[in-house]
Amino acid sequence: MKTETLQLDDRFGEEYAGKYIFQEVSWAKRSRIIQKHTRYHPVTGQVLSSDFVAVQAETIWASLKEQPEDKPITLERLLSEEDGIPTGLGELFSQVVNRLCSVTVEETKNSSGR
Repeated sequence: MKTETLQLDDRFGEEYAGKYIFQEVSWAKRSRIIQKHTRYHPVTGQVLSSDFVAVQAETIWASLKEQPEDKPITLERLLSEEDGIPTGLGELFSQVVNRLCSVTVEETKNSSGR
């Protein structure tokens, strides 16, 4: 499986500086994450709603294999609206994980119910 290493300076804050290693997640894992946070119509199978933030946060968490010693990233922190990670850092992690896991723009639109 593909991996990508991200070496961060302190531009998002000192607590996030360090080396992060992400690894591609399997198709099955990614599908289970999407299913967990998506509601489908029982008859048509059409997407009724999807929690895109939760899907992305869990995908980042599943992909994150190594992080700095003080472990600044947790699933709870990725999901938190009050004590979450900086927006730019979340976007950067999303780009890395989407690249590794081959999440396309079309899949993103479909999982968000648009």
